[in-house]
Amino acid sequence: MPGRMILLIASLAVGSLAACDNLTSEQATVVGATGGAATGLILADALKANKDWKLIAALAGAAAGTVVAQNQRTGMCAYARGDGTYYEAPC
Repeated sequence: MPGRMILLIASLAVGSLAACDNLTSEQATVVGATGGAATGLILADALKANKDWKLIAALAGAAAGTVVAQNQRTGMCAYARGDGTYYEAPC
């Protein structure tokens, strides 16, 4: 059952990114952070994490959601070179 819940949440998260096309940069950031935090919290709850891990998962989800929302708007992603540095290129 947890595997199906994770798949459902991931599907909803990907589907909701398409709705960000008409938003300003600030609005997309808020939507990404909120959606990411909610997704992190739901996944942590589904995995029966304690309250500390739920908080960490929500914060990590918010950070990831913000990055995804901004990358969706710019079309640019950061890639690791392998030596500790990064470069930007189209996603």
